[in-house]
Amino acid sequence: MTTIALIGAGGKMGFRLSRNLKNSEFQVRHVEVSEDGRQRLKQELDIDCVGADTAVDGADAVILAVPDTLIGKIAHQLSPNLASDTMVIALDAAAPFAGHLPERDDLIYFVTHPCHPSIFNDETDLEAKRDYFGGSKATQHIVSALMQGDERHFELGEAIARTIYAPVGRAHRVSVEQMALLEPGLSETVCATLLAVMREAMDEVVKRGVSEQCARDFLLGHMNILGAVTFDEQPGAFSDACNKAIENGKPMLMRDDWKRVFEPDEITASIHRIT
Repeated sequence: MTTIALIGAGGKMGFRLSRNLKNSEFQVRHVEVSEDGRQRLKQELDIDCVGADTAVDGADAVILAVPDTLIGKIAHQLSPNLASDTMVIALDAAAPFAGHLPERDDLIYFVTHPCHPSIFNDETDLEAKRDYFGGSKATQHIVSALMQGDERHFELGEAIARTIYAPVGRAHRVSVEQMALLEPGLSETVCATLLAVMREAMDEVVKRGVSEQCARDFLLGHMNILGAVTFDEQPGAFSDACNKAIENGKPMLMRDDWKRVFEPDEITASIHRIT
């Protein structure tokens, strides 16, 4: 049986992983430094924690379910106790991309991240439909990268990824560099920023006299249909008036060189700011 040491098992992300690993094919050793986290694991999942040294001793894989800013520090603390061929799994590309993992050629570095449930999905169960984060009821897709290690190790990494993020649909294989383009580049720098702008725009309409419920209903409904057409979920085309609005609005909202956010130096700078 594959043994996993889960570091940060009682945290926001770690608890989700603990829940999904509980009845899996893997043997799991849970590590959590906070008393609240340990109590929650015990009360809700009947899980007892162990010390980090005990957890990683002889473990086949070590999952770092800790904040990006702590991954480098914790990975270096654990490194002396990790045997050769131990798989170290990071849940985000930031720290690995920034070079914060220990320089040990005998370790396997695997990076995986969820896509989260799509806004266009086939969920019919209400709980699944409202599982916006994923890893509970709704099917989501994932991305994974074998950063370092023999090709034969990828299968184990992906099997663990499918378990911790279950239920999983498509599993995409990318490089760490491509994962950094996806996050923070595509998902945070672009998508989260533009969504924040849309929320500010809705609030501005409310300030100008439209009721909040009306503005919300109108915006979210249009996000749905406009998104469906834009991302080819539904055949169709925007009206001439809408295309004109886009043509006139984009220069007001976007700089001409906005795609620079995907240049290597910008991705690197963005990652260094969060790690």
